[in-house]
Amino acid sequence: MVADRVPLEDCARALVVKMRHHGDVLLAAPVLSALKSANPKLEVDALVYDDTAPMFEGHPALSQLFTVGRGWRNRPLPARLAPEWRLLSALRKRRYDLLVHLTEHPRGAWLARLLGPRYSVAPIIPRRGAFWRRSFTYYYPVVGFGRRHQVEINLDALRRIGIHPPSHERKVAFVPGADAEAKMRALVPYDGFIHMHPGSRWRFKCWPPEHNAQLIDRLAADGHRIVLTGAPDEVDIIERILARTTATPLNLAGKLTIKELGALIARARLFVGVDSMPMHVAAALGVPTIALFGPSGDREWGPWAVAHRVVTTTHSCRPCGLAGCGDGGISDCLVNLDVQQVYAAARELLG
Repeated sequence: MVADRVPLEDCARALVVKMRHHGDVLLAAPVLSALKSANPKLEVDALVYDDTAPMFEGHPALSQLFTVGRGWRNRPLPARLAPEWRLLSALRKRRYDLLVHLTEHPRGAWLARLLGPRYSVAPIIPRRGAFWRRSFTYYYPVVGFGRRHQVEINLDALRRIGIHPPSHERKVAFVPGADAEAKMRALVPYDGFIHMHPGSRWRFKCWPPEHNAQLIDRLAADGHRIVLTGAPDEVDIIERILARTTATPLNLAGKLTIKELGALIARARLFVGVDSMPMHVAAALGVPTIALFGPSGDREWGPWAVAHRVVTTTHSCRPCGLAGCGDGGISDCLVNLDVQQVYAAARELLG
């Protein structure tokens, strides 16, 4: 039987593992800060998917960042073994005292066994079976289901081992970097604009193009400059919006890296977007944020620790967590979200 508290003062290195998408990784950033604050001498490393690495790169509490190729699983076994072995060898050289695993990904259980840390903590996942239950020294319950924010759920891993971070240590940190900031300053030489990022990889989370266009027209009529962004696979969304607006917003869709996107957001007066990674970046950077929510839960995924407005409808079925109504790809709760509601929220935050 292990003690309830991990003696963090006796630990030299810790590894935080978060194998998820971009926004999920960013919302785990307070775990890095809280560990470092609890023991300033502790070296805090992280392991994430390679495409999500920008979410942690430059974090002030981070010592080393390791990545897993999201596409490794699609390689033939011989081609996959080499990078897996190199990663495992690099991690073993670090000789971790503590492993903090924040998801149900099976890699965490294997790492707990192969790296041999003195202490390890992971969520309780009944469906993972005996292998999971015997891999870690500590387990914490996941109290989610829309009742608590994802930041708090992540921090429960630390609470389980005796670390209770105060509110000022629960902030999400994102660091754009000097290069990205310089490029954005040259590309967009003015501040105080309204930044709109209407897209998401999940189209059922998106507000209709005609609604976005109407909002742009209203904000432009009030004298605001509008900057539009979108990921490369969201360019079509922006094109449909531009075809419906009479204004001339600056269109940077498909042209920015994640770090450049963050550097741009940091200079905005207001951010408007849906439940997506850029919305979480805006909140992390302290930019007043309007978040449009449909099927996903705003209590768990809403803007964190920033002035914000969550705009949604009163549909009794939301949040349903489905890929649109009936899993059909179109969400009535977003289709019927009135432009006036969003415009009014913008006026409130613009003050």
